[in-house]
Amino acid sequence: MNRNGFWILLPVALALTGCLSSGDTDLQQWMSEQRANTKPRVTPLSEPKQFKPQAYTAEDGLEPFNQLKLTQALKRESAQVATNAALIAPEMNRRKEPLESYPLDAMSMVGSLDKAGSPTALLRVDNLIYQVRVGNYLGPNYGKITRITETSIQLREIVQDATGDWIERSATLDLQEGKR
Repeated sequence: MNRNGFWILLPVALALTGCLSSGDTDLQQWMSEQRANTKPRVTPLSEPKQFKPQAYTAEDGLEPFNQLKLTQALKRESAQVATNAALIAPEMNRRKEPLESYPLDAMSMVGSLDKAGSPTALLRVDNLIYQVRVGNYLGPNYGKITRITETSIQLREIVQDATGDWIERSATLDLQEGKR
């Protein structure tokens, strides 16, 4: 045999010796003992509870799907909506003020002063300066000025929500320093 054949057969011979059984009989014996000694512990399931249906016994009461019951609920709801609408609604009959035709983001507060004991704010709209006081209206959402401080104007706006009901929300115009 030449040398090249020897080097080819050597790795094959080594691989075959690795496949022979080695001293793993102790391991096999221990595994079989453990399987024999270990007993599974399964707790039994409890018996399912018996279902007992109960009959509907509302003889004197209204039927849940009665037309009269639905009508009463709708009347209560419409009365509540009418009450809320009367409490929060824009004043449609008053005369509109000039600054109600501009959106709030087109206005900027540029100053404040105290005129005859009442706080007055200075607003810039379209490069014109307007004086406003508490009670004046601003913006398209019926915004009424509720408070004027040195740095802000606070408004109460009345807008319609997704259902068409009038709701109040607050808005603020802050002092814009150095803006031209």
